[in-house]
Amino acid sequence: MTKAGGSADDSQGAGLRYGQPAGRWVLLATVLGSGMAFLDATVVSIALPAIGRDLDAGAADLQWVVNGYTLTLAAFILLGGSLGDRFGRRRVFLAGVVCFAGASALCGLAPNVGTLVFARAVQGVGGALLTPGSLAILQSSFAPDERGRAIGAWSGLAGVAGAIGPLVGGWLVEVANWRLVFLINLPLALAVLLVTLRHVPESADPQAVRRIDAAGTALGALGLGGLTYGLTAWSSAGPSDPGVVLALALGVAALVAFVVTERRSSAPMLPLDLFRARVFSAVNIVTFLVYAALGGVFFFLVVQLQVVARFPPLEAGLALIPVTLLMLLLSARVGSLANRIGPRLPMTTGPLVCAPALVGLSRIGAGASYVPDVLPWVTVLGLGLSLTVAPLTATALAAAEDRHAGLASGVNNAVARTAGLLAVAVLPLVSGVGESLTDPATLDPAYRTAMLVCAALMGLGGVLAFVTIPSSYDEVRPAAPIVAERSPSPVRSHCAVGAPPLHPSPTGHG
Repeated sequence: MTKAGGSADDSQGAGLRYGQPAGRWVLLATVLGSGMAFLDATVVSIALPAIGRDLDAGAADLQWVVNGYTLTLAAFILLGGSLGDRFGRRRVFLAGVVCFAGASALCGLAPNVGTLVFARAVQGVGGALLTPGSLAILQSSFAPDERGRAIGAWSGLAGVAGAIGPLVGGWLVEVANWRLVFLINLPLALAVLLVTLRHVPESADPQAVRRIDAAGTALGALGLGGLTYGLTAWSSAGPSDPGVVLALALGVAALVAFVVTERRSSAPMLPLDLFRARVFSAVNIVTFLVYAALGGVFFFLVVQLQVVARFPPLEAGLALIPVTLLMLLLSARVGSLANRIGPRLPMTTGPLVCAPALVGLSRIGAGASYVPDVLPWVTVLGLGLSLTVAPLTATALAAAEDRHAGLASGVNNAVARTAGLLAVAVLPLVSGVGESLTDPATLDPAYRTAMLVCAALMGLGGVLAFVTIPSSYDEVRPAAPIVAERSPSPVRSHCAVGAPPLHPSPTGHG
């Protein structure tokens, strides 16, 4: 393995094995870092009722506590992947961890909801820097035939952090205070910094243009921000409110300008040529559907358990333990299985297993008990997610060139976070939750509607995966470079980060 301070051209790190200590240290750093970001994407849901009471926050305020984080995460995650490819994935990953930790401290000390939303937005920037870097580090550091297993383990372990979030949040809210939900990130961040500095090799794309796409970054953030604000305000202000109309119009116009700018830019943050690969486009559409459903589930379920079913915060968090355990036990195995049988079957079966589980969860109401009403359905949901997450992630990375690992990871993560962002903005509007998430009379029917919508999204994702995802990773990997070279240098026969030759491997990840 390369030394931690190695150059971007070091090649030794690109042959790490999953079972060797060097490989496990790299996996530990990436899992802890991205897991910290995933944890904060879900842990806050369980604390929403307590935050609302303590800071006198309404439904729209609480939506922004969630969306303030997801908005900046989705808006800047492409930039994070691009910066890693250009200036060093390890370096950008470390910067993200530091930013995330500082923002977490501010969240924990926030005196009012405005400060909390601002701090959550800064947290999202940190998450945008570290999340795509974690996957790109794995892709560039592990040997091709080990990447599926490493990514599967990352998916399972980091996904566990997201799934365990409500449990951790419930325990902290019940035995202490909601502020510890954020302050717990500080020791985790310290551990990530120490492991990364000592054990993670540096990698980058030497051919990447060093200029930052400032216009694309600003337009993307403005577009997502306008849509999110408009959809969130719609519930309370109505569709004819001038502020809602202006925000939605601004969001749409900015996103259109973003596409035009990226198409014309000589160094775009999002090279649209990536989407000429049918598989890359398809896997990201499936990602959007699946993660929109998950965003709605994690937002509504733990609130419904507390407000309507009257579960204490800790019990509401414990409700999702089967999801955590199943992903921990099965995701790495599913990643290895997908290497052998291809991604189509697990990516089809997983969402189709999740869909009926969400229909079952939609029946949770007043007087619900855990064992008969919750446990069977969260168990089925955990099985479905275990089948879905690792193959989906591996397919998104395999569908792009290795030298664009950070960019491909950033795109896929941006799609997932945007899906969750829009789900939290749109589902309260579609379901008619009104201005309060703490009133059982309005929350109960809205929850049922939202869960059925999420079930439909999951089912559609499974059907689309069956139609569009190849049955073999050999068909996933691009046969030729997707993004045109912008320099006069000849096309390389090896990965720009020093990986082995780019001949197809038996797993399709070579």
